[in-house]
Amino acid sequence: MADAKDYYQILGVSRDANEEEIKKTYRKLALKFHPDRNQGNKDAEAKFKEISEAYAVLSDAEKRNAFDTRGQAGVRDTGFQGFTDVNDIYSSFGDIFGDFFGQRFYTPETRAQAGADLRTDITVSFLDAALGAERDLHFQKEIACPACGGTGAKPGTAATCPTCHGTGHIVQRSGQAGGFFSVSSACPRCHGSGTTGTPCAECRGLGKVTKPVAIKLRIHAGAKEGDALRLRGQGEPGLYGGPPGDLYVTLRVTPHEYFTRTDSDIIHEAKVNFITAALGGEIEVPTLRAKAKLKIPPGTQSGQTLRLRGQGIKLRGGKAGDLLVRVLITVPKSLTKRQEELLREFSEAR
Repeated sequence: MADAKDYYQILGVSRDANEEEIKKTYRKLALKFHPDRNQGNKDAEAKFKEISEAYAVLSDAEKRNAFDTRGQAGVRDTGFQGFTDVNDIYSSFGDIFGDFFGQRFYTPETRAQAGADLRTDITVSFLDAALGAERDLHFQKEIACPACGGTGAKPGTAATCPTCHGTGHIVQRSGQAGGFFSVSSACPRCHGSGTTGTPCAECRGLGKVTKPVAIKLRIHAGAKEGDALRLRGQGEPGLYGGPPGDLYVTLRVTPHEYFTRTDSDIIHEAKVNFITAALGGEIEVPTLRAKAKLKIPPGTQSGQTLRLRGQGIKLRGGKAGDLLVRVLITVPKSLTKRQEELLREFSEAR
């Protein structure tokens, strides 16, 4: 029965064998049963597959633990289904065969590939960054060809490549100085796509075309200089059915005429005449949305900061900051004779 298969027995190692022992034993058996040393021997090839399956399980901590506790049923639960052919073994082990069989070059099969990410900048005003806004992005980018759906083949002509059987790569092996030299490369017939067919006339077989696109960009309230907004799936299209990349938009924020910013607080400098500063009063100041009245306490000093709560930036997940008004006291450049007399009287009365 399949579930009665004992991988330890297949490799000839004890159940407490360490990783190095398992690897060393597999190397010895793999050299013995390797298909290149047993041309046309189906029994040797079957044994090679069997010991490779055992090694794949016992050399992986998760699979080995699953096998120790629940046998092959546990291994299947990890998603491992064994190997269908010798090429599958080479692809799965990759550079491990470089350790076992001498020099080996391996190029992963060229199949589904994620599309490249795109990056661009956008300039927004101070107020748009502070309050949030929506902008249209217009640019050129590659998209999956609408005529062929990104396959690169004329509709109705796509078929599994007969040379690589849909894997997208071929493996060549030959004996060399008592070892084995294996090369995996993109299939020359389908160029790594795994499919063949009449090239699509719209994209000339590339599976993608360059088109102008327009995307709505939502700028969240509280955005700041240098923020990179990520638009998932708006990058370059993937190859051979792979997912598209993302678009990263970096914000550039133009300075405001009279506002600056510290986190969620807005800073504004307001000029107050020395009489109002001395006696107290009320002035009008701008806010992000409109204008507001600000009380000036008697005796306010130049450089003093007054606060209007809740008139700053509302960050995501938090409360709004404040408007911080830095007072700049102004002194008249010229006085009437009566004003001079009054100030002198005030100075003498101190």
